[in-house]
Amino acid sequence: MMNDATRWMQAWRSAGEALEGIRREELRSIDGRKTLALLTGPADYRTEPRKARPSSGLVEQQRWFKKARGDA
Repeated sequence: MMNDATRWMQAWRSAGEALEGIRREELRSIDGRKTLALLTGPADYRTEPRKARPSSGLVEQQRWFKKARGDA
């Protein structure tokens, strides 16, 4: 006769196998391009935040350092 712990372990083992099958099926059916588009949004490099900046962060940083030294 099985005790409660053994039945509990068997139930979770069975559930784990079923969930793994679901996970694998979901991964097989994923449309990679659609998923990437959902995660990253539209790839329009003309608008923020992807639009190129007129200057680099390094130039701005040097401007702040110069101002902090009193050279501004």
